[in-house]
This record gives sequence, C-alpha cells and structure tokens, in this order.
Amino acid sequence: MKENKLSELSMDFSIDIINLVKYLKSNHESIVSNQIGRSGTSIGANIHEAQYAQGRKDFISKLEIALKEASETGYWLELLYKTNYIDEQLYKTISAKCTSLRVMLIASCRTAKENSNCK
Repeated sequence: MKENKLSELSMDFSIDIINLVKYLKSNHESIVSNQIGRSGTSIGANIHEAQYAQGRKDFISKLEIALKEASETGYWLELLYKTNYIDEQLYKTISAKCTSLRVMLIASCRTAKENSNCK
C-alpha cells in the first residue's frame, strides 16, 4: 500500500511539473524548465521502474535514484522562486509535494534496506 501511495503522489507531482514546464516555456524560460522537467518526471519513472525491479538491490537503487532526482527538483524549484519565475504560493505548493516524496522515499529506502540487510 505504501508503494501505491508513493506511485500516486509521484504521478500527481509529475503532472504538476509538466504543467509548470508548460507555464515556464510560455514565459520563454527554457534553461531551468528543461532541467526541472527531466528531474521532476524522473522521480515517478524510477518509482514505477522499482515496482518491476530484478531484486531487492535493484529496487533500492531505483528508489535512491528517485530520491536524488527529488532533491535536484527541489533545488530547481527554489531557484525558480528566487529568480521570480514562480510566485511564493506555487513554490510552496509544489515544494511541499516534493518534500513529501523525499520523506516517503527515505522511509521506503530505509525499510527496504532493513528488510534485506543490504546496508
């Protein structure tokens, strides 16, 4: 059930990121929009891929990649906010979802490692 919630949240987040990229491109911002588009949608792709992992180590690896991508996405969100491409409300809304994903990914990685002794 936890993975299902993680998958749902990551899909919702990816939709937010795609809509953000559309907005940024309509305002002629292409450098950061390309970066955040890749990292933000990669989170969900790696979570989805983890569901079909070839073993516990592969599963953990995919979740850790998703975590790194979530961290990178948080950076791009902050940069967009600090350079006035997005307003405070949009920043807080999307950033909160990104933080929730990171928290869930950290917990999932920790649990998977504990259950497999792959520390």
